[in-house]
Amino acid sequence: MIISVIAVLITFGMVIFLHEFGHFLMCKKLKVRVERFAFGFGPELVGITYGETRFSICAFPLGGFVKPAGETLEDCSGHPDEYFAKSWVERLGIVAAGPIMNYVLAFTLFFGVVYFRGLPEPSKDSIIGEVAQGLPAEKAGLKSEDRVVKIGRESVETWTQMAEVIHKNPEKEITVVFVREGKLQQIQVTPNLDKAANRGLIGITPKFEYKDIGFVGSVKEGLHQCWLWTKYTVTTLASKIYHRERPDLAGPVGIVQMVSRAAHSGLEDLIFLIGLISVAVGFFNILPIPLLDGGHAALYIWEGLSRRKLTLKTLQVANSIGMVFLMSLLLFATYNDLVRIRDTRKAKAEAAADKEKAPDNLKAKPAEPVKVGN
Repeated sequence: MIISVIAVLITFGMVIFLHEFGHFLMCKKLKVRVERFAFGFGPELVGITYGETRFSICAFPLGGFVKPAGETLEDCSGHPDEYFAKSWVERLGIVAAGPIMNYVLAFTLFFGVVYFRGLPEPSKDSIIGEVAQGLPAEKAGLKSEDRVVKIGRESVETWTQMAEVIHKNPEKEITVVFVREGKLQQIQVTPNLDKAANRGLIGITPKFEYKDIGFVGSVKEGLHQCWLWTKYTVTTLASKIYHRERPDLAGPVGIVQMVSRAAHSGLEDLIFLIGLISVAVGFFNILPIPLLDGGHAALYIWEGLSRRKLTLKTLQVANSIGMVFLMSLLLFATYNDLVRIRDTRKAKAEAAADKEKAPDNLKAKPAEPVKVGN
């Protein structure tokens, strides 16, 4: 429990602090007076005033903000050190600095993991790396480090051979023969049908090996990971919208769960997950949604192209729309989290009930002699 709490605080702290720190640094560079720099929302728990800025830690650590002087048209008196006294280009630079810092953080973390640990590559051997909760492999009793030697009627030596058999047999019961702690055992498993790919899946991943790729290679891989996960987010959301499917968004509850699992899995997994979350936050904030950095940027670009100053009414309407949208998105993501928790608990309960009944086809039992490679 303590490890989970610390991991969550570190994750939100790094991602949010550096995002807001980007805004803060750009304000300072452009000589915009910052009245407050806060981590979290709600009542202030701890605070200190340094120079012209009040630095605060607030009660709810699910966000943060930088409050520059004259950040609204109502508050702007026209003094040169106020936010709206600056040109639209300078304001654009201030809002862009937050997402940029998220990508800088993500790159640094990805680079660090690859440089110090190595580039993970899936093993070609038919050894199970991880087993997903609630899916057929876990229900059947397969575990990490199990080496599969026969599946169905085919003996296997490589992950590709094993995967081909699983993919070709959706919703068909197959026999899996594997070695665990030097003993040959077998179970029955029925792959789920992955409708998108039209193939069977049981919820296992290969074991990973690590390859040293040096400093330059690590830099390239860090950049590649930032691009890869941004592209994945775009293509996934586009596909969901095109097919009119419900996006599988994670809200605060889901993120806390993922961070907790990663913290118990290992430091490397936690660092990589923080990088993924930082990419997600950076990407989300560049979307042209009012109240987000991207929404502000869109208004400033429109101001520059049209050569017309933003009005108080325009900003109020945009902010109202953004507030409704973001609150709806938060409720939707939280609903997704709760549904995911319910489904996971249901799957675990079913698996426990199956094991309690102990049917023969779910018991790991000694296998018949098998010749590997035939």
